[in-house]
Amino acid sequence: MPSYGVSLLSGGLDSTTVTALAKGKTDHLTALTFHYGQSHSKEVECAAEVARSIGVAQELMDISFLGKVAWYSALTNPDRFPVPTDREAAQMGNSIPITYVPLRNTIFLSLAAAYLESQVLHAIELENVSPHDVQALIYMAPNAIDYSGYPDCRPEFFDKMGESLGYGSKLWTEYHVPLQIEIPIIEMSKADIVKFGVELGAPLELTWSCYQGGETPCGRCDSCILRANGFKDAGYPDPALPD
Repeated sequence: MPSYGVSLLSGGLDSTTVTALAKGKTDHLTALTFHYGQSHSKEVECAAEVARSIGVAQELMDISFLGKVAWYSALTNPDRFPVPTDREAAQMGNSIPITYVPLRNTIFLSLAAAYLESQVLHAIELENVSPHDVQALIYMAPNAIDYSGYPDCRPEFFDKMGESLGYGSKLWTEYHVPLQIEIPIIEMSKADIVKFGVELGAPLELTWSCYQGGETPCGRCDSCILRANGFKDAGYPDPALPD
């Protein structure tokens, strides 16, 4: 059964691990990276290096207009809304932080589904691939345990989105091929993700998780703290940090 897939690759620890997994599970995989108006381009640059290292085709999509639409966020508008720093783990789960980008994963999923549906419809209608013998897979790396309170990183969100995408697609309504959303690390701790990435041979040394740009991670934002705790609990040094 030929499988077509897209993996949303931000350049971070989680998406790099999932993309490495997806590489071994799909026949035709494309890594999608979105430049969405975030405050720095460091993670986008890292995503390109990760894609080359893993050996997958990458599409970099400029949707920087999203920064004007989803402007109420420290990631798209850091001059007005500073990134929180030095928060305890207990604080991170109490409320949705200002680093949440309004409906980001909803938009990302819709774009990824459109790209993937185009590929699979082309295979069915122009390459004579049987719809009974094809899979369409969207790989994403949300995490519901070591996450910073984002509502679009929860299992129920992806359940509803998968259903909605099906109803809105030709692929499902005419050919009964579902757009499957694969979220393999959704229930893993950050330490488990680190271990999984190491087992897969994912290039974790190329990843960037910090909400800030710069030569080295800030070590103080939620993402840096979660990452540091993950590597520590997994028993591995962070290969992306200088010795």
